[in-house]
Amino acid sequence: MDWQTSEDTVPSALVTEADTRLLRGRPPATGAWRDGDPNGDRQFTAFAGFRTEGGEQLPAYRLAYETWGALNDSRDNAVLVLHALTGDSHVRGPAGSGHATAGWWENIVGPGAAIDTDRWFVIAPNMLGGCQGSTGPASISPDGYEWAARFPYLTIRDQVAAQVALADALGIDRWGAVVGGSMGGMHALEWSVAHPERVARLAVLSAPPVTTADQIALNSVQIEAIRMDPRYVGGEYYDALAGDGPHRGLALARRMALLNYRSPTELNQRFQRSWQSGVSPLGHGGRFAVESYLDFHGNKFTRRFDANSYITLVEAMNSHDVGRDRGGVEEALRRVTATALVLGIDSDRLFPVDGQHRIARSIRNALGDETVVISSDFGHDGFLIETDAVARHLSRLLAT
Repeated sequence: MDWQTSEDTVPSALVTEADTRLLRGRPPATGAWRDGDPNGDRQFTAFAGFRTEGGEQLPAYRLAYETWGALNDSRDNAVLVLHALTGDSHVRGPAGSGHATAGWWENIVGPGAAIDTDRWFVIAPNMLGGCQGSTGPASISPDGYEWAARFPYLTIRDQVAAQVALADALGIDRWGAVVGGSMGGMHALEWSVAHPERVARLAVLSAPPVTTADQIALNSVQIEAIRMDPRYVGGEYYDALAGDGPHRGLALARRMALLNYRSPTELNQRFQRSWQSGVSPLGHGGRFAVESYLDFHGNKFTRRFDANSYITLVEAMNSHDVGRDRGGVEEALRRVTATALVLGIDSDRLFPVDGQHRIARSIRNALGDETVVISSDFGHDGFLIETDAVARHLSRLLAT
């Protein structure tokens, strides 16, 4: 869930050189980072395998992560930043060798920023099942071939278990804060419920306590769009030539998702009924500008993501229910001991604010004893775009 300017709908001066490079040529069979690609700013830690919630055995795996700042002598200034569905570990830094896009939270994390790296040691892992350095479907399995569709079904709890192993390997017993937005907010919430003694502060941004039937339904059509692409071939597409992978299905899934990330107000105000060119879309082969916008982002996405990984992560998001086997949502949230910022966006149609209200009502130490609701026309993506407002509230949390 990221926001970039569109080459089709804004002046060309606002389109980055990275965007231009990314869209040259035919899309690769997979946009995953692969062994042998430049590491960029990634670091890697390997772990022994574990049994997933679903009972499958995941053998040895690794997590890719990036860090900023320095861990202090008492090891109590570490902040865990958890990315959204299509994010990665590259929270800050330019696009370039090893990184297809620039950092997704540059204005939030850094020297003097809300999450001040002069004070805090920030760690951002690529989630298990992802495709930017951590073990996922595009990784090589023990039999020497990509995992592909054979990759084990993961839940949010499985992914947090992998993050716990990373914290242990880095010698971090307790996080100064765990911060996550959207799917990352699901991880942050799970951390605070499953391991309350290890989380001093918590920030759950634009995330629900449970993935609802409506949200699962929206996810299901995205997964089906990928699987129906004839070039998906059951997930065995990694040897395909550029242009012969399941990029059409993946781009369509991305277009569907974008409709949930933005609000009707923003799309209507930004594009209205404008045409993309002088050719009329009313029976003459032209296109509306909003169609071109969706195409641009769908096509760009195929250059940096993997279709199997998208399915794996969306299915993990569907598994999210913080109250499962814990006596229900409210009972589970009573376990949280962290001082918590629960933040929502009033125009969010993916994870509406009633979910954040439900979280805040049941956490004993919610900041201000209530949900922080930001007014924005940007919908769900507001937690990435409204950086001044988000920074202000994160600064309040980290000052406690």
